[in-house]
Amino acid sequence: MTTARDIMHTGASCVQENETLMDAARRMSELGVGALPICGPDNRLHGIITDRDIVVKCLAKGKDPARMTAGHLAQGKPITVAADADSEQVLRTMQDHRIRRLPVIEDHRLIGMISEADLARHLPEERVGHFVEEICC
Repeated sequence: MTTARDIMHTGASCVQENETLMDAARRMSELGVGALPICGPDNRLHGIITDRDIVVKCLAKGKDPARMTAGHLAQGKPITVAADADSEQVLRTMQDHRIRRLPVIEDHRLIGMISEADLARHLPEERVGHFVEEICC
């Protein structure tokens, strides 16, 4: 059985709630990623920020990314999956919530992230194709 731990990429770098969107954008650029988990002072996951969030919720509204913090965009409870969840649960969670990135949690801590690219590397082509159809349409 393939689990979330088998699919995820480890070493997900968090942006802290009090860091600016400019800091988050720089880190995304350095890491070559389009999203970062947002962590609080307790080092627990408080949300996810995407490059699109920075553009749509900050820049397009005339706000200053050097002053607005990642915490401003950490709204609601993040959707996560347990490290031991099977691949069907991972796909179902991502499909049900129409998300392209899924944080993996163990003992209430972030241990990795699953992206569409991770699914493509670890799951059969037909399952990944069905997933993409479901979340894109």
